[in-house]
Amino acid sequence: MRTELISEPGDPARPDEDFAALALPASGQGGALVVLDGVTPPEDNGGCVHSVPWFCARLGGALTELSGSRRDLTLREVLSHAILRTADSHAFTCDLSHPRTPQATVALARWSATVVEYLVLADSALLCEAPDGTVTAFVDDRLARLPRASLATDALVDATVRNKEGGFFTAAADPAVADRAVAGEVPRAAVRSLAALTDGAARWTEKFRAGDWGDLLRVVRAEGAAALVARVRALETADRTARVHLGRSKTHDDATVVYVEP
Repeated sequence: MRTELISEPGDPARPDEDFAALALPASGQGGALVVLDGVTPPEDNGGCVHSVPWFCARLGGALTELSGSRRDLTLREVLSHAILRTADSHAFTCDLSHPRTPQATVALARWSATVVEYLVLADSALLCEAPDGTVTAFVDDRLARLPRASLATDALVDATVRNKEGGFFTAAADPAVADRAVAGEVPRAAVRSLAALTDGAARWTEKFRAGDWGDLLRVVRAEGAAALVARVRALETADRTARVHLGRSKTHDDATVVYVEP
């Protein structure tokens, strides 16, 4: 089994708000991967006394443990349990009803000898490569399909589309959001490799159009996960002034890649 994991902050002076983990059972049979992209908080920290990295560590830790230890749960149930466990850990100190209470995007995969399960919520991505090299991208594109006018300001997003019907959903404090995730399974024999990416790493395809998802996975397979992040950083730096591709988005974003050949 080949595994790679890299997570690089967009700004070395700020904590990395991504989370990534691999769970490989002692039995040597199967495994799981977890990738979260923490949502940068507003100035009031979303009514929470904790940081986004604290939240992602709690939620990511619960997802990693449950994915590996509770094979009886579906990945939607794993996510629901993990959100509830995390919410319970700070419900008495924080305002979990705040629309910007700490939250994150999610990409999960779990595999056994017979099946690969997947789950994606919000704008992280999970790529699945078949033995013939065909790459399928499991993505939750609800945010990308929203009219730009509905995303004009943070206040408008929070009031109209964040974790709301007709908008987009993230893992925050409501366990019911797990039912909104894109989830399913494919036969284990149909999977040669998996790659989970936060949107900071997926920029290579989604923002800079340097190649399609298949091209991206081939870069990771041939050159390694760190090489993909380095390519993204070079593209960001080159576009820092003109902002042809970056537009109003931050120049450098936290970038995380987990690659597995199960």
